[in-house]
Amino acid sequence: MAEVLVVDDSKMMRDMVVACLRAEPGLSFTHASSGLEAIERLSLKPFDLVVLDLNMPDIGGVEVVEFVRSQDTLRSLPIVIVTTRGDEESRARVLAAGANRFMTKPFTPEGILGEVRGLLGAKGAP
Repeated sequence: MAEVLVVDDSKMMRDMVVACLRAEPGLSFTHASSGLEAIERLSLKPFDLVVLDLNMPDIGGVEVVEFVRSQDTLRSLPIVIVTTRGDEESRARVLAAGANRFMTKPFTPEGILGEVRGLLGAKGAP
């Protein structure tokens, strides 16, 4: 079973991500509604992948990525950023911080599923 942390301040968006990823067997999901909550959850239990919104009211996605990459135990954790900001500056900033993938909303179910499968497969998870 691969554990996926889905982080977005919109419950509807978290639910949409999970609905798309339910097509992949062997995944379980934990939700976080803010960057701070994501950091707390990451500190409490291991995850195999994070799907993370870029813009959140407290701690943004870039800061969460920087936190993950600064932690020895989390450094290799795959991160998919999902955002409404499709500009090249945002993409470059997120990837430079250490995110593995950058996707813009709206995304297709096949698109996000393909990214997650690729990252979990590369990591050796199911």
